Amino acid sequence: MTINLNLDQSVRQQIAQFLSLILSDTYVLYVKTQNFHWNLIDSRFYALHNFLEKQYKELAEATDELAERIRMLGEQAPGSLKQFLEMTSLKESDGDLGGDDMLQKLLKDHESICGHLRERIDQSSELGDEGTADLLIQRLRAHEKAAWMLRSHF
Repeated sequence: MTINLNLDQSVRQQIAQFLSLILSDTYVLYVKTQNFHWNLIDSRFYALHNFLEKQYKELAEATDELAERIRMLGEQAPGSLKQFLEMTSLKESDGDLGGDDMLQKLLKDHESICGHLRERIDQSSELGDEGTADLLIQRLRAHEKAAWMLRSHF
């Protein structure tokens, strides 16, 4: 069936491509946050354990929203760990870190994603895709809030 969103197919493909990169970063950050949640050893265990759980659950919902937007544009969303690891700009981390190191790594990743999102918001608007721009603005606010919450621990 033909997709008629008043966006050329080449524009939809371009947007889906950069959404796939954001989805990959989001998924890798989700896994990293969940890993830290599971493997945390810290005197603030209970508080940080619950804090990280809220963050990874929000990221899980975000991956679904991003993948669904890619599908709305008529493109295939990446869905394998191999694809995510090939496309992500983030580095994996094991759980063998102290609480502060974990929080610092997560903070760095959220801030990195904020930079990518700002670029893609502008690009989405320039390409005439306000739906994607709106989604990315929502994601930017979520990552800015997560970064703020992480910074508050220092």
